[in-house]
Amino acid sequence: MMEFNMSPLKVKIPEQDPKTRSENFGEVSLGYTPEMAAEEARRCLNCKNPLCVKGCPVNVDIPSFIEKIKEGDFLEAYGIICKTNSLPAVCGRVCPQENQCEGRCVRGKKGEPVGIGRLERFCADYATSQKDIIKAEKTEKNGKRVAVIGSGPGGLSAAGDLIKLGYEVTVFEALHQPGGVLSYGIPEFRLPKEIVKKEIKTLENQGVKIECNMVIGKILTIDELKNELGFDAVYIGSGAGLPVFMGISGENLNGVYSANEFLTRINLMKAFDFPNTDTPIKIGNRAVIIGGGNVAMDAARCAKRLGAKETFILYRRSEKEMPAREEEIRHAKEEGVIIKEFVNPKEIIGDEKGCVRKIRCVKMGQGEPDSSGRPRPVEIENSSFEIEADTVVVAVGSSPNPLVSSSTPGLLSDERGRIVVEEKTGKTNLEGVYAGGDAVTGAATVILAMGAGKKAAAAIHKYLSGIEN
Repeated sequence: MMEFNMSPLKVKIPEQDPKTRSENFGEVSLGYTPEMAAEEARRCLNCKNPLCVKGCPVNVDIPSFIEKIKEGDFLEAYGIICKTNSLPAVCGRVCPQENQCEGRCVRGKKGEPVGIGRLERFCADYATSQKDIIKAEKTEKNGKRVAVIGSGPGGLSAAGDLIKLGYEVTVFEALHQPGGVLSYGIPEFRLPKEIVKKEIKTLENQGVKIECNMVIGKILTIDELKNELGFDAVYIGSGAGLPVFMGISGENLNGVYSANEFLTRINLMKAFDFPNTDTPIKIGNRAVIIGGGNVAMDAARCAKRLGAKETFILYRRSEKEMPAREEEIRHAKEEGVIIKEFVNPKEIIGDEKGCVRKIRCVKMGQGEPDSSGRPRPVEIENSSFEIEADTVVVAVGSSPNPLVSSSTPGLLSDERGRIVVEEKTGKTNLEGVYAGGDAVTGAATVILAMGAGKKAAAAIHKYLSGIEN
């Protein structure tokens, strides 16, 4: 009979010391050892009705892979994950498991849920370390071709499912390196780029073709992909890379960045390694980040590592209402990032050279609940004050880049630039054209984009097979 670990707490995962890690870009979480993974796996009760699976947007068979970890068969566990998840090493690191699979775990009712994300990461990392015995399976081709626009998590997920179904899949990426937000948006200390490269290489070994420096909407249009290059269907997973600003005075000053530019310079262009790389980034003594999501945490923690003596996050609501993951908030605070809650910037002020020097802010109170269910932030009269700043990063959101929509006659999008699709299939109003992820929802999570990619891949398969959706 299988022995269970009835501890109410997860097996603690090793991490870099906060003071040490705040000065380097090495991964913060060091991962489980095989012994730790087996111990944590034994906390799983193997429920007859596994709610955790229902909470996973890509429907990983969680109880089965955890059972294999209990048995010590880590490669078989990895194989089970890969049946539905094309990016397990990524998901194990950056998915908000606390709101999804782990959020539904029965063990969470009287303690902490099973560390499903940590176990998924362990399996993926273990399998990678045994790469010589992991063989890529290639499916016999069915003669039909699908173009995928964007190599972010949604596009890669769609490509991974379609290649297994026998389609010839080509992914078109606008940037010089594949990965989308996984490459340009998430810092090295949360998601090492070598991990992203390995996940993508696995897809390429299965037969997925990736073409970089291909800006769809400029170099090629969707019409040309279908009518001239002969693709039978197209999936749009172009993400939400268009920065959103606050619309306040001073956002055009030197030293003010959108989070997109700031993180792209650091992550994709390796500004943290300047002058060994070509892209510089100037931080100064005090960095101020505006926003409360994971992107704001990423920007603040990067600024700290790049030498800012003081790093602040300004958020107009309370800390407990921040949309960022609890783990990211905890890590940021451990590293010395200061969160100023109930603060709203009103103006960014520069010097005579056009460089940012300070931010004029007001204090906020709490009003009646808004559409999100949270108390509406209300400005407190006569509460204006200033904060000095050498660098300001605006991390209040992003929206879909309009290039694909504007270059595709007849493609429906809403007033916010989001492509309109059928919810169950991802089908657009154009024949053979599907879309999903942030291009449809606006900025969301990696795993939700992957779920949308899987859903669209299944719908594309039905469409090209002549099966009614």
